[in-house]
Amino acid sequence: MSQEAFAHLCELDRSYISGVERGKRNVSLVNIERLAKALGVPISELTDGL
Repeated sequence: MSQEAFAHLCELDRSYISGVERGKRNVSLVNIERLAKALGVPISELTDGL
């Protein structure tokens, strides 16, 4: 899936998704929830190991 398509699913900007992927962004809990929902996974799957 492209960053643009994923950003659309998350209702976030593509440049934000790019920054998250590169580790340049601090992701808020609200946006972690959006990412998890778009991926179809529980929030814990994104935060395990932090």
